[in-house]
Amino acid sequence: MTTTENAWMNAADVSLSDFEAVVTQETDLNDYSLAASVDKGVLIYDCAQLNFSDPSQRRQLEAELSRALDSGPGVYVLKGAYSDTSVIDQATQAFMDILASEREAGGPVGDHFGKAGANGRIWNAQQKLALAAPEVFARYYTNQAIATACQSWLGPQYQVTSQVNLVFPGGQAQAPHNDYHLGFQTNESSQRFPTHVHRFSPFLTLQGAVAHCDMPVESGTTMLLPHSQKYPLSYLAWRDQAIKEFFAQRMIQLPLSKGDALFFNPALMHGAGTNHSANIERMVNLLQVSSAFGRAMETLDRKTMCEVVYPHLLELKKCDLLTQEELENSIAACAEGYPFPTNLDKDQPIGGLAPESQADIMRSALAQSLPTEDFQKLLNEHAARTTA
Repeated sequence: MTTTENAWMNAADVSLSDFEAVVTQETDLNDYSLAASVDKGVLIYDCAQLNFSDPSQRRQLEAELSRALDSGPGVYVLKGAYSDTSVIDQATQAFMDILASEREAGGPVGDHFGKAGANGRIWNAQQKLALAAPEVFARYYTNQAIATACQSWLGPQYQVTSQVNLVFPGGQAQAPHNDYHLGFQTNESSQRFPTHVHRFSPFLTLQGAVAHCDMPVESGTTMLLPHSQKYPLSYLAWRDQAIKEFFAQRMIQLPLSKGDALFFNPALMHGAGTNHSANIERMVNLLQVSSAFGRAMETLDRKTMCEVVYPHLLELKKCDLLTQEELENSIAACAEGYPFPTNLDKDQPIGGLAPESQADIMRSALAQSLPTEDFQKLLNEHAARTTA
């Protein structure tokens, strides 16, 4: 049964031959009239040749960039996105000061798809830059090329978040992966989401990276597999061993200059490369831009809801009046089941890609038949970790 006939994806259906047929497609420059060139299958746009102030050309560019991420190679580079890199240097200095301060403060360390603590990582770099250097922040995000990329994929009212990654010489490559949202799920979890969610998930987020220094390939620039976002089982394929080996053989890397920006579809298989250089500390500002539509209609005080509902669920469980499925249904209607957004400084993804959710805590407490006051304590600790 094909994925289009099946309501759910299954990791057992991942096929190397099918995957190879998708990712060996060619990127034809003739299909992208505003692109300057194609390099190893990646579209290259020269921002010096683009007129962002012309509404008609900008609209045409947005349509082309969107098509590139969806039905094209899934990745493009905006060369010279920052024509004046002085603001990049100022932001870099602010980030280095933040890193130094956080190292001195100590605390738990986590990371995504890489060894925790091996690199310099700033969670919530967006807010931290705004608070530490608001004038730099203001100028950094006036950038028209970055805004055009965001608008092209997400439309208006998008939300920008970012995490800085500083990879030292000798820093090892990340495991190849897909990204937020479904890329942060286990295969078991991903398989519970119906096929159409796998299709629309990439449209909720735009992944980007702004180069804060010149980055030759030897410094470990992002490993990319163009066109891989078009494989229907993309979010399940990256954990398949045969796919990993194929990625290692076929992935490409491009050099970036300070001020360049790389954008890609979250369903594109990618990963940071190994820094083989002797003296390049590779810094990128990783942009994770979210659709305005990924939100509920109402704001609910789910913590208070959990506190008042818990003792009744506990009693029903003790009296053996609920099946496990019925218990799960009630938890889903009450607790926050998704761990994001959170404060990743205090709520680190240690031992996995995501921290505990409110629902995880409630589920665990009920399994242990914890007294209500103990559950409330866990909820309070969780709330303290997740708030800014």
